[in-house]
Amino acid sequence: MGSQGAVASMWVRALAILACTRSLTGASTWWSLALSPVQRPEVYILGARPLCAQLSGLSPGQRKLCQLYQDHMVHIAEGARAALRECQHQFRTRRWNCSAVDGSSGVFGRLMHIGSRETAFMYAVSAAGVVHAVSRACREGDLATCGCSRAARPRALQRDWLWGGCGDNTEYGYRFAKEFVDAREREQSHPRGSAGHARALMNMHNNEAGRRWVYNQAEVACKCHGVSGSCSLRTCWLQLADFRAVGERLKDRYDGATAMRLGRRSRLELLNGRLNPPTADDLVHLDASPDFCTRNESTGSLGTVGRACNKTSAGMDGCELMCCGRGYDQFKSALVERCHCKFHWCCYVKCKRCTHMVDQFICK
Repeated sequence: MGSQGAVASMWVRALAILACTRSLTGASTWWSLALSPVQRPEVYILGARPLCAQLSGLSPGQRKLCQLYQDHMVHIAEGARAALRECQHQFRTRRWNCSAVDGSSGVFGRLMHIGSRETAFMYAVSAAGVVHAVSRACREGDLATCGCSRAARPRALQRDWLWGGCGDNTEYGYRFAKEFVDAREREQSHPRGSAGHARALMNMHNNEAGRRWVYNQAEVACKCHGVSGSCSLRTCWLQLADFRAVGERLKDRYDGATAMRLGRRSRLELLNGRLNPPTADDLVHLDASPDFCTRNESTGSLGTVGRACNKTSAGMDGCELMCCGRGYDQFKSALVERCHCKFHWCCYVKCKRCTHMVDQFICK
């Protein structure tokens, strides 16, 4: 009986350590919705586990919001996936290429525990993804609690143009994303002046920056009416900017992200007091970034071994910088492309398939 008790005690301690480790490595974040399909709530039949119980990564506050707004969850997942795709596009030629790690260490591994510029960008773009997806879902009539935009008529709109088309509801998308995304940071009780408190302030600042870029980049779109397309009358509405444009603006802010520290009043302040303070649209970070040259489990760096590089480029995608001076291997590979395309009446295009050899350069 004593040995059984000792074994049981050992397992309890092991499970406690595992739970603590998973908490510290950020395995449980709402970003995990990007890596697993989320179905509409009506798919879940009576007697099965409810939708919100099946979604991993939600904080207690986010799970309550899930229960209240179950029809929103599929769109939150869409926003998370859009953010991940945009991150991977923007950083496709960088040492850190926003690779997702679907494992016990979370969507982006341990990197997200470093308050770096990369982390700042991911918080911002993921918050932006939720605003974008929920705002569009309102317009499409997919959500019970919102509809078309009720934004006021812009003053600069010509008097004879009608304002009233069904626009993207950026007001609702912004408010809901603020409530959902920031819930994790708000419900954590970090002692004032602690590293956890500083990181929460950093995360919330970057969340807000991402939301603002979606909200502020929405623009007026119009449709022409009139005889033979004369466009004598137009109906206009508010329309979201393409998410690629949002990603590009956030990437610009990543390149100029401001280094901060926690000040005496438990507020973020400039690490270098000679610089201009960041605006609400800027990204901020607390820690320096890893070099991402070699694989490092403690920082979450996957390294650049095996990455393709551009031999003729002097930028970050060039073999010298991408491979961190380790050199590269050159290979010949066959590239198959469509060629000699001809239009046939009516109405299709017929192409041949051409193969040619190309050089590839892979980091050692």
